[in-house]
Amino acid sequence: MASFLLSLVGLGLSIYLTIAHFAGAHILACSSTGTVDCTAVTTSPQSYFLGAPVAVLGLGFYVLLTILNSPWGWRARHYWVHVARLVLIGIGMCFVLWLIGAELLIINHVCLYCTGVHVVTFILLIVITRVASAQLAREQR
Repeated sequence: MASFLLSLVGLGLSIYLTIAHFAGAHILACSSTGTVDCTAVTTSPQSYFLGAPVAVLGLGFYVLLTILNSPWGWRARHYWVHVARLVLIGIGMCFVLWLIGAELLIINHVCLYCTGVHVVTFILLIVITRVASAQLAREQR
């Protein structure tokens, strides 16, 4: 249940960031001075990855993760569902590390909403990896 609730939080933050991407960063309720500057982060060149907005990629990531972390996803009898959950959170965390590096080393600003997504992703990594081996062993039988 913890992974499902965390996924819903990540989904909510991702929806907000995606709306802000298309409506304009000015709708973000975030400081725009000093180190914390959501507008600087969400409108930077690093807010795109391979031509796609990072906010949209995050939204897609959290839609999939919410499905995989739903109670139905955890009860799934298909081994690939549990492998997909583990692989997806691993890829997501690698991407988060790249984004944190971009914020700190390239943009020189931090977005609070992005940081929220990063923290949720990290906590999900911990939760999922703690149960993954038992889950995968049970489903492989």
